[in-house]
Amino acid sequence: MIPGERSGGDLPEPGLPQLHSSSLRPCRIAGFAVLNYTFGIVRYLVSTPDQPLGNFIERFWFFSDAPPHLKERIVPSGTIELVINLHEDELRIYDAERQGHCNRFSGAVFSGAYAKPFAIDTLEHACVVGVHFRPGGAFPVLGVPASELSDAHVDLETLWGRSALELRERLCAAATPTERFRLLEKAFTTRLIGALEGHRAVRAALNAFGRDVSIREVAEHVGLSQRRFIQAFSNQVGMRPKLFCRVQRFQRALEFVRKIAAPDWADVAAACGYFDQSHLIHDFQTFSGLSPTEYHRQRSDRVLTNHVPVTG
Repeated sequence: MIPGERSGGDLPEPGLPQLHSSSLRPCRIAGFAVLNYTFGIVRYLVSTPDQPLGNFIERFWFFSDAPPHLKERIVPSGTIELVINLHEDELRIYDAERQGHCNRFSGAVFSGAYAKPFAIDTLEHACVVGVHFRPGGAFPVLGVPASELSDAHVDLETLWGRSALELRERLCAAATPTERFRLLEKAFTTRLIGALEGHRAVRAALNAFGRDVSIREVAEHVGLSQRRFIQAFSNQVGMRPKLFCRVQRFQRALEFVRKIAAPDWADVAAACGYFDQSHLIHDFQTFSGLSPTEYHRQRSDRVLTNHVPVTG
């Protein structure tokens, strides 16, 4: 849901908050490389795990103190997230288009790979810790195909049983974010022992799609029928490969306009691989529920990437 290291003078990597360098404090705490963001009253800590966890998990994160707006819209990223609320044993997920419609979950949930936006309650940001997986990286620890979590949130207890409750209890009792990162590292290292291995075709596809290689070409390269390849990819990543590629193109467009005050949307469409501006607008409406202009107007450098404040 909430959804790397850089020196303070560099731009943060994609997927991290876009904040002024004065707000960044990289440091190493007890063997952990931690990036500490502060903006307003909000604190956001990021830790990048070493291998082998780094092959599956992009970062652990800790968020504390609620921003001034009550809700945030989250747009698709093609990834899966584990979110654990340490302040109360509940997480509330809202329909992005029907703000009054709320689904309530326990305080620890997996957020599947979404193809549409949803909204979260920022009052729950008082103390939240989570895990941001790489595309396909959550598959070994879910216990079910990632496709079963598509466009859905699932209580961690449903997938892990009693061990989910025990993990949240230990995280709540921990005194510092670094201690919580260590607990998560231990929990996932243990989970990966004897876990299912990802299909080599999916690994090849995730590497190839960034080079504009077609689904058919990838399937032929790994020796699978197109149907079998699509099934393997969906089971591991949580969405079909064509949809995943559309989401990644949408993400490139968001990154492209992040530092542009007044984007020329026709130029953005051409630069990011869209047929034309209408094609770009269609994907923005599909994945964010907003037109490109509305998205750019509502987004803020004071929220996480892929989050948009809901102010109305």
